Amino acid sequence: MTSNGLRGEPPSYSDDNFSDDESSPLTENIYGGSTRTVQETKGWDVFRDPPNKELSGSMADQKCLEITIKIFKVIAYLVTFVIVLASGVISKGTLLFMTSQLRPDKVVQYCNKELGRDKQFIVKLPTAERVAWMWCIFFAFCVPQLGALFRSTRMCYFKSSKKPPFSHFLMVFLPETGHTIGLALLVFSVLPDIDVVKGAMLTNCLCFVPGVLGLLSRNNKESQRFLKVIVDLIAIAAQATGFIVWPIIERRADLWIIPIAILLVSLGWWENYISKHSPLPFIKKLGKIKDQFDQTRYFTYMFISTWKMLCFFITMLFIVLAREGELGFVFTEFSEGFNAHPITILEIKPFLGGTSLPDISEIIPTGDDIVVMSSDMTPIYVLLINIGASYFAYIFGKFACKIMIQGFSYAFPVNLTIPVSISLLIAACGLRNGDSCFFHDTFPDYLFFESPPSVFLNDFISHQHAWIWLLWLLSQTWITIHIWTPKCERLARTEKLQVVPMYEGLLIDQSMGMNRKRDDEADVRPEDLDEIQKEKADEYYETISNHTDGSSPKTIKNSDHITRIYACATMWHENKEEMIEFLKSILRMDEDQSARRVAQKYLRVVDPDYYEFETQIFFDDAFEISDLNDDDTQVNRFVKLLVSTIDEAASDVHQTHIRVRPPKKIPTPYGGRLIWTLPGKTKMIAHLKDKMKIRHRKRWSQVMYMYYLLGHRLMELPISVDRKAVIAENTYLLTLDGDIDFQPSAVLLLIDLMKKNKNLGAACGRIHPVGSGPMVWYQLFEYAIGHWLQKATEHVIGCVLCSPGCFSLFRGKSLMDDNVMKKYTTHSDEARHYVQYDQGEDRWLCTLLLQRGYRVEYSAASDAYTHAPEGFNEFFNQRRRWVPSTIANIMDLLMDSKRTIEINDNISMPYIGYQILLMGGTILGPGTIFLMLVGAFVAAFQIDNWTSFYYNIYPIFFFMIVCFTCKSNIQLLAAQILSTGYALIMMAVIVGTALQLREDGVGSPSAIFLIAMTGSFFIAACLHPQEFWCIVPGIIYLLSIPSMYLLLILYSIINLNNVSWGTREVAVKKTKKELEEERKQAELAKKKAKQKSLLGFLQNGGTNDDDEGSIEISLAGLFSLSKRLDHIEKVIDPAGHHSRRRSMSASSRQGGDNHLKPVNEEEEGHELSEESESETASSMPRNKRDDLVNPYWIEDPDVGKGEVEFLNSNEMQFWKDLLAKYLFPIDENKEEKARIAADLKELRDQSVFAFFMMNALFVLIVFLLTLKKDNLHIKWPFGVRTNITYDESTQEERIAKDLIELRNKSVFAFFMFNALFVLVVFLLQLNKNQIHVKWPLGVRTNITYNQETSEGCSDACPKSKVSLHIREDGENTQPVGIGVHISKEYLQLEPIGLVFVFFFALILVIQFTAMLFHRFGTLAHILASTELNLSCTKKKEELSPNALLDKQAVEIVKQLQKLQGIDGDYDNDSGSGPDRIGRRKTIHNLEKAAQKKRQIGTLDVAFKKRFAKLNANAGAGTPVLSRRMTMRRETMKALEVRVNSVMAERRKSHMQTRGKERVR
Repeated sequence: MTSNGLRGEPPSYSDDNFSDDESSPLTENIYGGSTRTVQETKGWDVFRDPPNKELSGSMADQKCLEITIKIFKVIAYLVTFVIVLASGVISKGTLLFMTSQLRPDKVVQYCNKELGRDKQFIVKLPTAERVAWMWCIFFAFCVPQLGALFRSTRMCYFKSSKKPPFSHFLMVFLPETGHTIGLALLVFSVLPDIDVVKGAMLTNCLCFVPGVLGLLSRNNKESQRFLKVIVDLIAIAAQATGFIVWPIIERRADLWIIPIAILLVSLGWWENYISKHSPLPFIKKLGKIKDQFDQTRYFTYMFISTWKMLCFFITMLFIVLAREGELGFVFTEFSEGFNAHPITILEIKPFLGGTSLPDISEIIPTGDDIVVMSSDMTPIYVLLINIGASYFAYIFGKFACKIMIQGFSYAFPVNLTIPVSISLLIAACGLRNGDSCFFHDTFPDYLFFESPPSVFLNDFISHQHAWIWLLWLLSQTWITIHIWTPKCERLARTEKLQVVPMYEGLLIDQSMGMNRKRDDEADVRPEDLDEIQKEKADEYYETISNHTDGSSPKTIKNSDHITRIYACATMWHENKEEMIEFLKSILRMDEDQSARRVAQKYLRVVDPDYYEFETQIFFDDAFEISDLNDDDTQVNRFVKLLVSTIDEAASDVHQTHIRVRPPKKIPTPYGGRLIWTLPGKTKMIAHLKDKMKIRHRKRWSQVMYMYYLLGHRLMELPISVDRKAVIAENTYLLTLDGDIDFQPSAVLLLIDLMKKNKNLGAACGRIHPVGSGPMVWYQLFEYAIGHWLQKATEHVIGCVLCSPGCFSLFRGKSLMDDNVMKKYTTHSDEARHYVQYDQGEDRWLCTLLLQRGYRVEYSAASDAYTHAPEGFNEFFNQRRRWVPSTIANIMDLLMDSKRTIEINDNISMPYIGYQILLMGGTILGPGTIFLMLVGAFVAAFQIDNWTSFYYNIYPIFFFMIVCFTCKSNIQLLAAQILSTGYALIMMAVIVGTALQLREDGVGSPSAIFLIAMTGSFFIAACLHPQEFWCIVPGIIYLLSIPSMYLLLILYSIINLNNVSWGTREVAVKKTKKELEEERKQAELAKKKAKQKSLLGFLQNGGTNDDDEGSIEISLAGLFSLSKRLDHIEKVIDPAGHHSRRRSMSASSRQGGDNHLKPVNEEEEGHELSEESESETASSMPRNKRDDLVNPYWIEDPDVGKGEVEFLNSNEMQFWKDLLAKYLFPIDENKEEKARIAADLKELRDQSVFAFFMMNALFVLIVFLLTLKKDNLHIKWPFGVRTNITYDESTQEERIAKDLIELRNKSVFAFFMFNALFVLVVFLLQLNKNQIHVKWPLGVRTNITYNQETSEGCSDACPKSKVSLHIREDGENTQPVGIGVHISKEYLQLEPIGLVFVFFFALILVIQFTAMLFHRFGTLAHILASTELNLSCTKKKEELSPNALLDKQAVEIVKQLQKLQGIDGDYDNDSGSGPDRIGRRKTIHNLEKAAQKKRQIGTLDVAFKKRFAKLNANAGAGTPVLSRRMTMRRETMKALEVRVNSVMAERRKSHMQTRGKERVR
């Protein structure tokens, strides 16, 4: 039976119940105007051709990588848990160990292993030993404070921090002072007087003040508030018992200092437990003030951290003075305490009762004392262990929070620290009490913990101690319950995670529990979902929100925090393959957004990664002259290609045949607009630009979408400025190229970076070149090294300088800032503007962001794939644009570095120095490569330096001459030939270098540098396992070094005046005026050629008649017929004429024959008088068209049969104003083009001139001083004559000349830098025997035998004796004998080698180190974004069905909304094994395909259909879920309950709405 959509389902799940504001295209005019609602398939034509799923680019099989990452995350869970727990236990244990040594009368039983097993000994610690431990505790306290001081100072001086009001400073100062005093009392007075087990228990009682403030901060809106208040009161009471338990049990008056110490210590974490939502006015006011602390935190703690160290020290001295009555020994015994000092061992009479130490009054000494020397390093070791353990616990705890494993690897070990510590302390003390020598090989025998009595250890569980401590532990767990349920984003910054910048080293577990922020709530809560759906209209691409819902004008709604992504793609001449990749990426984003939206809407879950999405495509030069009429325009073949390929791309993504609804067509002032509604109901809008109406090129397309999206659609919203600010901060422009290929996860990774840092203006991903051929292989390695090392280094030590426009994310707020978006509209009216602004627009935009203080980052985990140039010419032309613009933008940044450093917190002088180093390498790159070739020729071919110099200089001069004198195609041909020759030479050089390295050994500078370079590349490849094979084309990179770093740089600089795009340029139809002008020029040239020849002169009778080649017939003046031969040819052969002209005439097109026709005089006169118009003989009437009402292109069938709509008046006026002010066409003026060309040429000439002059600087100075001294003079300031000359050239010609001059100057400057560099280093190379560095490695020892005769020996030398001469590198030595000479020959670090080692090795070290840091950050980002099955962290049986449903909500929706298999054909390729093909249900699937079925064109309709069929009792009803995930019956039941709940809510809402309508 034929399915009737959802209407055949049970009433409770009817389609009406799913009705919403979104349009459902089930029965509407979807496919090309057809009104059929079912698909009719003939029985004989049921065979199918489903699209094959291609696994390439971003769709490549990632299963191995995903499994590896999940394994890494499991390892991260376990390792982080172990490190945090172990570090916390070690930190707590070492603290208690240090405090155990402070009591003045402490006596420890000494090991008798080496002194006599039948004797007993005790030891009383001397004062010097106790002083050392006092200072160790002080140092352990100071280290984190020094870290806070360093971090605060760095933030204040290198970034920014505001100065707080004095009252705010006092609010931080007083609690921190009290906390410090209490901590000093705890470690110097309380803990030394109680045993370590009681001390460890007591550290669970430091939450009293946070507990009270947390109770007072609870508001009435919290769920289960009454129950929480009850538990709060119990926890506070439990904490309060810590004040009195040990003083009462121990019955010691000195322990009543415990309540004071505990109360003061707990003051330190007050800020984290204050809330501005408290019902109490005082607490609410404190909460509002606290929110302002974040802006002044670092400035405040520059002083607070210093004061805390001073306060702790002063309190320590007061405590010592109060306890011991004197103070001087703390300083006088310092030196002795940290050196070996005597320890006196007392022998005592054996006592009964085992080996446990009795009361000190019962000890009877024998009088035999033994003195041993102390271990001077023990206090230092314990101190370092404590500092290291605290720091590791802090760092790995923060790492756990960043990668979203906080519950298991942060909260769990923090709460386990004290229980594990107590367990280990009880075990250790019990073992030591039983055998004083048990830890003989671990600790010095005179040191140990302050052990509790044996009775305490034996009765720990049975007595009240354990139960009291458990109350303290549970109360601390409740007060720090927020660390179990984090709500912060992935990779959150330290300021987002913690209140105070650093940690408290002496109480690391309490610090980690109570310093972790508890107010990091999600921006969007479950109760805000209805508001989100209400504010987001169906046509949200027209307005984000156009009503305030009656709220206060300044009220910021939670829906304003929603992430809004606008994918802004620029397209030009992309081919079909490139367009399909781009469309597939957009459709994947559409599918992902739909799943997240539906999950929130129907499953009532809060998705932290939810976003709104919309695609904007800006098509440059999208129109051409119509094929049918010269006066009409139609969209070009690339727009038609986009329209025709979207169905193919959608079918590929959804793995089933699908046809997307034809686009809506809207005429606009700039051309036109096409609007698609994709299957996930996001919009894809293509703006078709007519270059006759709007400025074309990529930069102006970017200006277009910035002003449209951020100016018109955001700033003109009728909402408050506060809401606009929040929306702008959460609005992102995803800039794309028309050939990009990426996954939604790549975009979400960039969003993570944006959420993490509000100062981040732009973020880019890892770009992978796609294509085939040697040029693409070269780019694979080049891109890999550039991202692995250069971009990673820029990210770590400063900011990324270029976020490429092919795949980058820009924050709307940053683009809207001063001197960014407005300055980006600057019209290029100077030569350098064309180089900096138009040739590298994405780099210039990033430069503007950096100069406004924003940060630009790079995410290596965000992968995107773009088509790279496959041909040599296209590659060189692309880099011809990139190289000058890169140099120009970096120079702009360097020249403005002082101001940029002041305004940008992420750019510092060291980073500027690094960029200067790279810029020097770029400028001197050709010279460096030239010197390398000179040296390599000498080593490989065994020739002298001058010969090698000549061999290398001639090709370079030849190439430069070609670049200056020949056209671009000749230059590229020469570059190809020279590149081929250089590649062959480089192969020979590599072989020669290898032979030389074998001779010199691995200790030579060249070998060390080569090993370091290749090793760094190999390690980098290993650290990027997914991209490891990118290192294989490295051999091509080596062979191409001379071509890419010498020829390419020269080609780019000398062609600086060429500002054409150079890539994707194809022949397009010419406009009417261009064709007519070309015809005129051709005829004029032909006529001049005829006139210059003798035959032409004779044919014309010596006249210059313009009507040559014409026929004139006259009869008695009755009529006259004059017609040009080309017009006659047109009438006779219209097809042939069409091949020469832009289009056929209307008469020949509409006529049914090709016979000669009479031509009247009016037509003749019209044609002769109006040559500027196209020739036509048609008298047929033509429809009058208005480009904003009925343009010709709207009727083009290739654009689809979609609806025609029109812009509203506001948007129409916006576009007209924008065009008039910023985007009017400017490059159709020939004089303007001539001026620009001349200006660029002048720029090129000046650059080359300066480059050359730098080389000849020394010669110029000498000749000016000697021969041309008359030309050296000082300009006299009086009697100046002013000459005024009139320049007849227009402004356009001036700019053309300026551009040429700029090109020339740049080339000359470039040449001069390299020539001077080559000259200096080469002259040093010629004198390498005098100028070199002795290399200490790889020294060769030469032994020579001197055959001397007896006559040659002096009388003092016996004839039979052989003497020995030893010489090191030519140094004179005295002979010890005769015959054997031994000399050492050192390898020489020549000037060329010195330059390479110093310059490149320094850059290599910097980049390699930064790459390691960046890889760790990338790994953390990947781990944070990786979701494990909950069985990895919890057993599935321990999870509630609702929790499992919430965790898998988005994945469930993605499976339910799949268009593939919506009719039940899931068994196409099912099964495995040898008979898999035999079990394929081919005939059943074909029969299903032949049945009539309703077309389902959107994802939400498919979701609704499956959603309505869900049944918890029948797994067969959800095959799409059973294939991808295993769902327990309880989870299915929870899903059904969720379905019923949503349906009930929607029915209730629907009934209320209808009720209101009836009342009206």
